[in-house]
Amino acid sequence: MAIFLTEDSKVLVQGMTGAEGMKHTRRMLAAGTDVVGGVNPRKAGSTVDLDGRALPVFGSVAEGMRSTGADVTVVLVPPAFAAAAVGEAADAGIGLAVVITEGIPVHDSVAFIARARARGTRVIGPNCPGLISPGRSNAGIVPADITAPGRVGLVSRSGTLTYQLMHELRDTGFSTCVGIGGDPVVGTSHIDCLTAFEEDPETDLVVLVGEIGGDAEERAAAHIREHVTKPVVGYIAGFTAPEGRTMGHAGAIVSGSAGTARAKKEALEAAGVRVGATPTETARLVRAVLDGRT
Repeated sequence: MAIFLTEDSKVLVQGMTGAEGMKHTRRMLAAGTDVVGGVNPRKAGSTVDLDGRALPVFGSVAEGMRSTGADVTVVLVPPAFAAAAVGEAADAGIGLAVVITEGIPVHDSVAFIARARARGTRVIGPNCPGLISPGRSNAGIVPADITAPGRVGLVSRSGTLTYQLMHELRDTGFSTCVGIGGDPVVGTSHIDCLTAFEEDPETDLVVLVGEIGGDAEERAAAHIREHVTKPVVGYIAGFTAPEGRTMGHAGAIVSGSAGTARAKKEALEAAGVRVGATPTETARLVRAVLDGRT
């Protein structure tokens, strides 16, 4: 199995006709994703030929869903149009919206995430790499050739660290890797992914990657203590970051002791999570747990 995204997922791409949209749609197709079309009201009725496959362009997400049975959309539109794009997808009743776009104003994200939740649409992101179930489907911009299928789940705030852990653990492979995004407001949390991985019979261990800022990892630690029976291995980025300064992601700001890498590490370890000091050490801990050596 996999969480949120399987080989049966049918994917639309909002923004497919743009340069970035076409590039990443090609990569998704190469990874085996069942991309069934794009959405662009100005180019509705046309087709886009990508590596020998003619993909239809629909005028709306609703039209695309009616014509293809799509249940996933990947949003690759500019920030100014992202709220409308996700809102349209949610109103159409699509099950999953993967919002790659970065630079979306926080008030826009708050509005479209609330709208999506009210309509039963799961949002992953914004400002995220998407998710991949290796060997099955890839929705977003995650490189598909750096890992393999396996029985480890991965949830990460950082796109770059998503890729690094995938590569570090390419010998073990993954059920699903989810980049949830690093903005202050995201549609899917560590806890959402931990819950799904806990319920997935083909995931044996979960890797949780966090970073400084906010309290998402502390809340995840509390959830792990009460609800997760599978082993969890963690990594927190930002031990050397100065306090009181935004670092990289808009959500990565530390104030006093709240949100520090040390506070997050201590919270996770108190919940029984093994936390690596580096991505490489984190990968070693994963192997040790899987091999029964710790």
